Amino acid sequence: MTTNQEWGPDPNLAYPLANYGQLCFLKNIIKNPNIIVGDYTYYHDFDHPENFEKNVRYHFDFIGDKLIIGKFCAIASHVEFIMNGGNHCLDNFTTYPFEIFGHGWQKIQPDSEYSRGDTIIENDVWIGYKATIMPGVKVGNGAIIAAHAVVTKDVEPYTIVGGNPAKIIRQRFPNPVIEQLQKLCWWDWEASKITAHLEVLASGNIDQLRE
Repeated sequence: MTTNQEWGPDPNLAYPLANYGQLCFLKNIIKNPNIIVGDYTYYHDFDHPENFEKNVRYHFDFIGDKLIIGKFCAIASHVEFIMNGGNHCLDNFTTYPFEIFGHGWQKIQPDSEYSRGDTIIENDVWIGYKATIMPGVKVGNGAIIAAHAVVTKDVEPYTIVGGNPAKIIRQRFPNPVIEQLQKLCWWDWEASKITAHLEVLASGNIDQLRE
């Protein structure tokens, strides 16, 4: 005899909550190929979730940097990502970007050193209301970014940061627990396995969370 086993929502749905259009599974509404989002990561917006790409600022095709967001992240309304197009070289006598305007000014070649590379948000990250992530930042698995924080540096896994500029508030768990969670990579499990371990994932008992 077969039974109907539910293994979570379909990650390919744009709007997984019935009759609620303010929250989306983000990967299904993104159009920019330089924004890459994993399964089940959701974005909430008080107006409309399609505002997300508007909040990825200075993301110019000719620079080619990527915003990469992992699985199972929770991103609050009005979170902004500042990309490398917002950077200017600080070492020259002027910060003015002459080269982008052409008409003879293109002889000044862009200085790649002011590009900080891709912005990477790993898995199971919670980014609070109106937080700002600056170019080239990497936010580790399980981190929490407080509301209104301005993140200018990399954030270690399972660390809570807040403020402007964002500073460490505390680690979520002791180092041995963080190391075990990093090895488990539960976000890469099949949906059926995640469903079978939901009670433990929603607890704080690492001893029950084994492969």
